[in-house]
Amino acid sequence: MTDFKDSHKVGDPEKVSSEEDGEVYATNAERPPFLTRLGLSPDSFRRRTLDDKHNQLNKTLKTRHLNMIAIGGSIGAGLFVGSGSALRTGGPGAILIGFGIIGIMMFNVVYALGELAIMYPVSGGFYTYSVRFIDPSWGFAMGWNYVFQWAIVLPFEITVASLTVGYWDRDGVVSVAVWITLFWFAIVLVTLFGVLGYAEEEFWVALIKLGTIIVFMIMALIFVLGGGPSDGMYSEYWGARTWYNPGALADGFTGVCSVFVTAAFAFSGTELVGLAAAESETPQKSLPSAIKQVFWRITLFYILGLFFVGLLVPYDDERLIGAGLIDVSASPFVIAAVNAGIPAFGDFFNAVILLAVISIGLSGVYGGSRTLTALAEQGYAPKFFSYIDRAGRPLYSCIFILAFSPLAYLQLASDGATVFYWLLGLSGLAALFTWGSICFAHIRFRAAWKYQGHTVDELPFAAPFGVYGSWVGFILVIIVLIAQFYVAIKPLSVYDFFLSYLAAPVVLAFWAVGYLWKRQGFQKVSQIDVDSGRREIDYELFNRLKAQREGWPAWRRALDKFF
Repeated sequence: MTDFKDSHKVGDPEKVSSEEDGEVYATNAERPPFLTRLGLSPDSFRRRTLDDKHNQLNKTLKTRHLNMIAIGGSIGAGLFVGSGSALRTGGPGAILIGFGIIGIMMFNVVYALGELAIMYPVSGGFYTYSVRFIDPSWGFAMGWNYVFQWAIVLPFEITVASLTVGYWDRDGVVSVAVWITLFWFAIVLVTLFGVLGYAEEEFWVALIKLGTIIVFMIMALIFVLGGGPSDGMYSEYWGARTWYNPGALADGFTGVCSVFVTAAFAFSGTELVGLAAAESETPQKSLPSAIKQVFWRITLFYILGLFFVGLLVPYDDERLIGAGLIDVSASPFVIAAVNAGIPAFGDFFNAVILLAVISIGLSGVYGGSRTLTALAEQGYAPKFFSYIDRAGRPLYSCIFILAFSPLAYLQLASDGATVFYWLLGLSGLAALFTWGSICFAHIRFRAAWKYQGHTVDELPFAAPFGVYGSWVGFILVIIVLIAQFYVAIKPLSVYDFFLSYLAAPVVLAFWAVGYLWKRQGFQKVSQIDVDSGRREIDYELFNRLKAQREGWPAWRRALDKFF
């Protein structure tokens, strides 16, 4: 990213001033009007210039934004709705195993990403680490794979949001097309406000999502102990009866394998915290704090929340029949609330699901547009996608991702669901390839870092389990891909195989295009550059803080790695 101070020709130095956000700018540079900075004036759509103090993407994200993006940003249809399908096909035991394994994987992925993002603050995110540390052709594939993953997820989330309203409109008085149009307009409207609009929306919606899950878990504990309303199912001690009847596993090993894709979809977006770091005010301070929040999200809001769901809702509940990622009525969270005899709580939870899926749609616009802009800046996409306006929005990239929204109208066609699931198959496994690439890029970075004589002590932020954690994450990605391959071929149907595993040949096709275009292959450790683009670290301050931490007791040092 171009630095303002370095963008001027050599000559008499201009006086500089500093704002509260810490940005340095030339005093003779005109500050854009408020409406322009907010993205609401015609002038805000003009391309930025080097004379614009807010050159390139805005660095306006605060620590609270990054923390909420990390801890609640990706909680959406995958957890609230897709868990119903996972419960039906796998059972409560399979949900804990599947989400637990993906959780361990994500813990190591996010810490590896945090170490790289703090060391190399690159606008557009983590695909650039694959370009730099693995293979430029593979990085090309990962970048475009990530763009299309979010481009497909956007209309999917809009569809889920429109069907969520059907929970109250049982007779279909209002057409689904009306709701699709309304939610599409809402996403466009928030996108107009740029990164700050996305960040504020994520902050408040994440607070609502997390608060709702905490309330659910407290109520679920009361229900399990038999403290529910007298006219509900949980008015007497409930315990773990669903683990005995109908059982912990619905379909044995196959059922466990089938949960992995749903779990991966539910965790998709966790990596966005690394992408958002490029637009943070103080990434060196904010990003480590945000990364550590992921531990809480995995442990409390996914594992513990789904544990209670498995205790309260049996996997053979008829309402779970046909459950899928777009069948909102089959949300096990809503079913548990209705079973308890608190229908109003079911309405409330459904409203939260509505906010959550719209939030993930906005994340799709944010993640896809930033990655596409970075691809253009590095010559891996048409140059016009690098256009950034005066409000800090990657304008044409946002328009490109938003243009996929009308795919949501496929739901209205008689065979729309079939087409839609094929489109979703394109992105079903995409996140796994992204996560595996992050782990492998971290492994390669550490190898090159050591090869060039550096030590781990020089890193401003280090993953707690180092390269071993990344190997665990990478191996788990491979295992999950093999498990999904097993699920895909088990029916012995070509149709079912490609519906479940379409993302793999798509990624390979992207890699082939990248290789033919760039003619660059796998890099040797000795060829990897670990110095250019590296963040400047105040090592005097760094060593002082490090000495301070070493003076802490062992328990405090251990806690600091995770909290």
